Amino acid sequence: MAVLTDNSPSSFIRMVQNMIERCLLFGMNMEECMEALSNHANIKPVITSTVWKELEKENKEFFASYGQWRDQGKAGSQFPISSIF
Repeated sequence: MAVLTDNSPSSFIRMVQNMIERCLLFGMNMEECMEALSNHANIKPVITSTVWKELEKENKEFFASYGQWRDQGKAGSQFPISSIF
């Protein structure tokens, strides 16, 4: 479960963003990330989705390249998901 030391909304959003970045390192798409954060960090999928979409808006080129990389079959990992949170 995720632990916050600062209870501010911005701190929570930064924590979710950090977890999404970890998901990206493992080649996950938004749905996989939403499931992982829900199951392993107790983050509601709507929160993950909202933060993910904002990251996409701010980093269009990155997410376009990331999508192409995933489509080429280079994504995916055999690492246990619980080890990244």
